Amino acid sequence: MVYRIAVLKGDGIGPEIVDSALAVLHRIGEIYGHTFLFLECAIGGEAIDTVGVPLPQETVDCCLKSDSVLLGAVGGPKWDSLAGDQRPEKALLGIRAALGLYTNLRPAKLFPALRGASPLREDLINAGFDILIVRELTGGIYFGDRGYRTGKYGEEAFDTEAYSVTEIERIGRAAFEAAMKRSRRLTSVDKANVLETSRLWRKTMHRLAAEYPEVTYSDMFVDNAAMQLVRNPKQFDVIVTSNMFGDILSDEASQITGSIGMLASASLGGTTRGMYEPIHGSAPDIAGQNKANPIATVLSAAMMLRYSFGLGAEADCIEQAVDRVLEQGWRTADLAVNGGAPAQPILGCTEMTEKILKELSPAQ
Repeated sequence: MVYRIAVLKGDGIGPEIVDSALAVLHRIGEIYGHTFLFLECAIGGEAIDTVGVPLPQETVDCCLKSDSVLLGAVGGPKWDSLAGDQRPEKALLGIRAALGLYTNLRPAKLFPALRGASPLREDLINAGFDILIVRELTGGIYFGDRGYRTGKYGEEAFDTEAYSVTEIERIGRAAFEAAMKRSRRLTSVDKANVLETSRLWRKTMHRLAAEYPEVTYSDMFVDNAAMQLVRNPKQFDVIVTSNMFGDILSDEASQITGSIGMLASASLGGTTRGMYEPIHGSAPDIAGQNKANPIATVLSAAMMLRYSFGLGAEADCIEQAVDRVLEQGWRTADLAVNGGAPAQPILGCTEMTEKILKELSPAQ
């Protein structure tokens, strides 16, 4: 089988970590008999420097012709002085909209070998946790009407949150379907005691819950959810929430795993095409120094295989290889700092990739 993948390496450490993921995909193709065609496109600061805009139409067209998209990272101090609509980060909103990606999946898993890296007490994480946060990606306050006006105290700024039943239904169904493939537990997070949009959200989610009687469903206010994530993360399986709440809670969840450098993400829409990327940034301070941790991007490639291509065994193969490398005590610099002294010498991006490649074998 041939799969066309649009490759958006981007800025900072983006090219390094994406190259690691491509090497892993190439090896998976050899093991399982697949062919991956990599179509490189410019995005972010890289695109600004070459063609003057953060998201060229050529990049959008390339992504639309692909079976899926792999993204590194965008942004850096070089472009910080640009106007908001010209900054590299603007490309992320643009490509999500162009591809119709409204569902963001962010796993937050505590790897056993990195348990000591979590800031939570040992008694809270002894059982481990494996959470999937399903975040609505193209609606809510980030996309609502905004501006300045004269208010009660003079000049004021405003941002508007709006959600339609259709938007809530489609993210809700995505969450229920994800829960069906896991432990069949779903928590919907809102602020229905204050916000009208959350009351519509809750009403719609309750209606959907009746269609999924196999799933244990519950509601939780966002402030309580933030507390419960650090009090007892094991209680959660799948969390579904709005754009802004998901932005905040997924970052909190990433931190209790102990290392943002381990966490992948997927952005999906109404087709099998998705966009996959690590949740960390471009880390320009270590770019080009072979210090980056490639694991989040490698695991993002595994998510691509699972969610866009339906290649579950191949995804398992990658994830198990990462587990074995960590169990052997291999660490990049960020993991060594966060997780204590490693059992092996600290590895660079290239060396960590080589360790993962060596461990790739058909999943057991």
